[in-house]
Amino acid sequence: MTVIIHPTYFPNIAHFIAMVRAKNITFEMQDNFVKQTYRNRTYIYGANGKLMLNIPVIYSQKNRQKYSDVKIFNEEKWQLQHWKSLESAYKTSPFFEFYEDEIKPLFFEEAEYLLEFNIKCFQVICECLQLELETSKTITFEKKVKDKTDFRFLVNSKIETIHNFETYTQVFSNKLGFINNLSILDLLFNEGPNALNYLESQTISIK
Repeated sequence: MTVIIHPTYFPNIAHFIAMVRAKNITFEMQDNFVKQTYRNRTYIYGANGKLMLNIPVIYSQKNRQKYSDVKIFNEEKWQLQHWKSLESAYKTSPFFEFYEDEIKPLFFEEAEYLLEFNIKCFQVICECLQLELETSKTITFEKKVKDKTDFRFLVNSKIETIHNFETYTQVFSNKLGFINNLSILDLLFNEGPNALNYLESQTISIK
């Protein structure tokens, strides 16, 4: 099975389940950028619950921009803020130190384009998971695709599909309970090498 899916910022678990189960991934590269989606945000489990990490972008609603052309607004020093948030949330997790050296450089090398950065994040996570996926990129935009399973709807963070994935131990779950479908980083730091087994054991429905 081949799926078509949006590259997002440290994809959530639903995204990764769709990709792991497919093995063949086509990244949507030709769409227009839309605000308030997972293109430039991800959610982690902070000390006070669900915490959004948002990448600031240079974008005007008046002039439509292709996702691939959207630049990151680096004057806000967002990378340092995001890394500090990750350290605060996961430094006591079982596998934070195990993956820190692979993930930390992403927050200390300035990124220019959002889409390129998201692809880089995806590649680093695949290396951490020791996951090999065949990937390709779209060259034209098609509203309806015939030869692929369309998971592009997963990019929408405002109208989100309810997923009932199996629970796993999270840093603050004893205090606040299990939070479903967070960033892949949450699963990676908490489950380590078992993260891939977890992803392969879950199912996701097509909208």
